[in-house]
Amino acid sequence: MPNRAERRKAAKDQRRGVPSQYDQTRGRARSGMLDEYALQEKSRRIQEGVDDSGVWKPSARTEVDEEVKSVFEANPNYQDPKAFKAPHSVRQWFRVGSWTLIALSVIAFFVVMWLPTHPLWLILTVSVVFVVGVLSLFFTAGNYRNNPNLDANGTAV
Repeated sequence: MPNRAERRKAAKDQRRGVPSQYDQTRGRARSGMLDEYALQEKSRRIQEGVDDSGVWKPSARTEVDEEVKSVFEANPNYQDPKAFKAPHSVRQWFRVGSWTLIALSVIAFFVVMWLPTHPLWLILTVSVVFVVGVLSLFFTAGNYRNNPNLDANGTAV
């Protein structure tokens, strides 16, 4: 006759796992699925009144603090004086040139697209100009700390 610990272990093992008729994973990993055993155990402990985590209390708040509310409100009349000004350094002039290369290559691509014949050298030239324009943006990009369109957490505003 098995002792009490063996009977409890057998009962626990019997409750553990997902019955085969409900096993959608067929033995594969269950990382994205609900842990049905843990849910059943929690339900059983609550019914028996031995749940040590106590009574569930909602943790979310329904009221919004005034300072949090002001962060989410956008001012439509906001104009940052630093956002739109003429390029004043060599790096910024190269950035303007990079955007000009990108815009011209897009226009050239649309022109090439409408040509009756598509010469390969022309398509390659337009593609190379576009790639050079995009890659040059990485080299002319400024410091992210000086970007007026980012908030303190680095999120675009």
